[in-house]
Amino acid sequence: MSKDASIYPATNDTIAQAGDVLTRGGLVAFPTETVYGLGADATSEEAVASIFAAKERPSFNPLIVHVPDLETARSLVEFTPLAEKLAAAFWPGALTLVLPRKAGVKLSLLVSAGLDTVAIRMPNHPIATQLLRAANTPIAAPSANKSGQISPTQASHVAQSLPGKVDMILDGGPCAVGLESTVVDACGDRAGFLRPGGVSIEQLEAVAGPLIYPDDAPDAPKSPGMLTSHYAPTLPMRLNASTRKDGEILLGFGDCEGASLNLSPTGDLEEAAANLFAMMRELDQDGYQTMAVSPIPKEGLGLAINDRLKRAAAPR
Repeated sequence: MSKDASIYPATNDTIAQAGDVLTRGGLVAFPTETVYGLGADATSEEAVASIFAAKERPSFNPLIVHVPDLETARSLVEFTPLAEKLAAAFWPGALTLVLPRKAGVKLSLLVSAGLDTVAIRMPNHPIATQLLRAANTPIAAPSANKSGQISPTQASHVAQSLPGKVDMILDGGPCAVGLESTVVDACGDRAGFLRPGGVSIEQLEAVAGPLIYPDDAPDAPKSPGMLTSHYAPTLPMRLNASTRKDGEILLGFGDCEGASLNLSPTGDLEEAAANLFAMMRELDQDGYQTMAVSPIPKEGLGLAINDRLKRAAAPR
């Protein structure tokens, strides 16, 4: 696919075209009520990896999965009583709920950054809803900008920030809220406040009662992915392994002899990112003392891969 970052006015025809792009693994920037999202098929490891590559994101933080309705959300995650209450009050809208991933769902592991939870929301924007139905798949979508830059609230902002990185940009005009969604951990009985956004603390507390803040639980990460030791397999990990020692199972990269699985035999970092979490899980098995991992170049998506491997190998 040609990634020329062309801007298309959002019409029935262009939205249908964008849905086809998504089902074929492409990237589509689209408006929501919060900011423009950089969307990819949330069930495809390769498509989700392309989000991180386009944004030049230095780490694999969990991405928000967008769904068109509550029924779809319930098919992907386990809804707690708290989540039901919050969804009834704020969906569709600028609230993202972090909930346990249902067993066996086809969501990408990369979209959750290897966690057993999913960040999910139902956007309150007609174009986003129509696109979700046209694609007929959940859409993973962080803000449609290069990592570290200002979030886009107009289609032109996307084109400026991600030239040559997006297959289609749907223009739905300025975003009404202009601020990312609020993120809440709704896995338990009390709501854990993870990120401020379009739904205020006062609005949340009026529905959910007192919130739990990261400072209330010093050992908890402020948001998914911030623990030093995280995404960790059962086996200890040895990084930058040039050879496999006795008692080790080897996760390879590039031209690597003796690997049980290879993230990318051709040395393609995007392919390696797409395979990372699934292969780590597959090799995390009894009968071995250590999981060894071949060196990964520290450039492009290799920075994100090394970040996650470093966390997985941290003492615990």
